[in-house]
Amino acid sequence: MSKTFFNATDRYIFRLVLMPMLGTLALAASLLILDKMLRLFEVVANEGGPIGVVFRMLANLLPEYMSLAIPLGLMLGILFAFRKLATTSELDVMRAVGLGYTQLLKVPYMITLALVVVNFALVYFVQPISRYDYSRLSFELQSGALGASIDVGEFNSIQDKTALRIEESEDNGRRLKGIFARVTDEDGDMLSISARQGQFLANADDMNTIILRLNDGTIIQDQPNLDAPRVLSFTSYDLPIDLPEIEAFRDRGGEDKEYVLPELLQLGWNDQVDQTVRNESLASLNFRLVEVVMMLLLPLLAVALAIPPKRSSSALGVFVSIVMVVAYHKINQYGEDVAALGLASPALSLWLPFFLFAALILWMYWRVAYVPGGQAIGWLERFASIVSKKAVALFRLMRLTGRKELKRMALEQGQEADG
Repeated sequence: MSKTFFNATDRYIFRLVLMPMLGTLALAASLLILDKMLRLFEVVANEGGPIGVVFRMLANLLPEYMSLAIPLGLMLGILFAFRKLATTSELDVMRAVGLGYTQLLKVPYMITLALVVVNFALVYFVQPISRYDYSRLSFELQSGALGASIDVGEFNSIQDKTALRIEESEDNGRRLKGIFARVTDEDGDMLSISARQGQFLANADDMNTIILRLNDGTIIQDQPNLDAPRVLSFTSYDLPIDLPEIEAFRDRGGEDKEYVLPELLQLGWNDQVDQTVRNESLASLNFRLVEVVMMLLLPLLAVALAIPPKRSSSALGVFVSIVMVVAYHKINQYGEDVAALGLASPALSLWLPFFLFAALILWMYWRVAYVPGGQAIGWLERFASIVSKKAVALFRLMRLTGRKELKRMALEQGQEADG
């Protein structure tokens, strides 16, 4: 064995960990994004906004998804690597030449420390900014700041003084057909305009106003002081339309999850701040911290669940690992909500589950690494084995019974045919 810091065994383990880790990370992030993408496409289509905003919103959701996908990918990468070593008996060879689990975990912990730094930057700095940008884009989409289109075939009210209806829209809204508009001013004058076609044009002089250029139409002008309306025909007419005023979006920090680390520290220990804000800030601070610190225990959990019983290829540990990580994440979310409401301190609602979970992981790792023939979930493996055998026996019995029933029915049908 080479005595260099990064020897051949370390490089081999690094390759074993890296590929499944990157694959799992990409798969988890993709599944989360695809689920959200479908809903965002539906929302954007209903609001009439540009499709490009969907991808901008998804990009702002990516840091939040990555903060969960990174720990999951890290754990499964290490788990699959050690599972391969165990099922191919390479792990037994390494242990026989004097390599303990502590030495074998050197490379996984180097990867873990690097990902801890990345996840820390994500949850304390990148994620709050991206969450705020996502909320801003959602607000602008609903308010029309992103260029919502006119609904075709319906009356659209603009600034409470213009009613507009368009029969057809072609070329992404550049060509409009069958246009009817009714404009009312403060003096009670009313213009009823119908045109065969038209298009919207930008107004370089006033960004708050757009020009609707109409072609081949009629204007009916009705004023209170006129005995009869005036009727005018035109070949081209420019109708200025005032855009609705869009309310400015709030500043960042309207929610505790939008605060970066220095802001959380400042709010959490500031006696001049409202107690509710302090509770929310401390809850968010501790939630993010406990999620990052837990990553340091994931290599131990992965190894404890990666080693199947001898002469077994059971993948139960993979399923249990995913359930444990996701369940712990949900417990932390519940603990954050409880701490934010002031019902319990973060030490009780967040750090107590952490220490209990850490104790469980350390016990599971100790069972595998230091107890001869020890298994972290041996009882669960035995239970799963019994259940699977019973299920297989039941399936065979049902299949055999089904065959006998089919033969009986065929025999009866044959007898009826002979009769």
